[in-house]
Amino acid sequence: SLQKTGGGRSVSLPIPLNMAPDSVDDMYNGCRQEMSGLVENTYLEEEKKTTTNFNASWTKAEKCARNRTIKDNLQLKHVQAICAYTAGHPTIYKDFNQACFTNKSIYTSAFKFHSLHFLLTEAILLLKQNPDQRSCCTTYRRTNLNFTGEVNKEIRFGSFASSSFLKNLTHFGEKSCFEINTCFGADLKSYPVIGDYEKEVLIPPYEVFNITAVIKKEEVKDLWCDVVYKLQGNKTLSDLNCKMVKSLQIG
Repeated sequence: SLQKTGGGRSVSLPIPLNMAPDSVDDMYNGCRQEMSGLVENTYLEEEKKTTTNFNASWTKAEKCARNRTIKDNLQLKHVQAICAYTAGHPTIYKDFNQACFTNKSIYTSAFKFHSLHFLLTEAILLLKQNPDQRSCCTTYRRTNLNFTGEVNKEIRFGSFASSSFLKNLTHFGEKSCFEINTCFGADLKSYPVIGDYEKEVLIPPYEVFNITAVIKKEEVKDLWCDVVYKLQGNKTLSDLNCKMVKSLQIG
């Protein structure tokens, strides 16, 4: 399911919307084949042994993936990654997103989620190749967190961000919400654990957005959230593009 944000963050401190400078934002442009081999031959087995909850999560996700009709250019492993990311139990998305948001400096040394990061990224890229995926689409993301951000500022989510074609998923929060025009996020269709019930569109860490408006409930009475940030996506930034693959080639 779409993931609730938060956990461990103090509610009182607003989170600045910015370019997420510490993000693991590899989009594997030009090294997908090499990284795919590394995941299959090395990282997946290694991370199942060492990354907390990953083995249980990956095993459970296999059952979910085998229950799906797999098309859209995807393979079982991509659907398994979507299942693992969207599963409620065992929950790994919190640890995973925190790592994606903060682990830039240790990406080539101690990052614990190479498999999931690569397979989710590749799943998004493969899904986007299908003719039924709109080139850009409007989605909504609700949170119970406080953010700060100014109009005309460029930002990134910096980790994988769940959003939805549906505006009314209020159980995800009513504090800070986003109306997003994403051009690099992919419609996950019926691949998530609960199917297409939440109409999920997954946005990658490397998509750059411009804040085009900040609307507050005190100004607009029947606003759907306390604060709504309107975001317009149109480009990507991947500081770490292929850095993992290159670091191994040099070594």
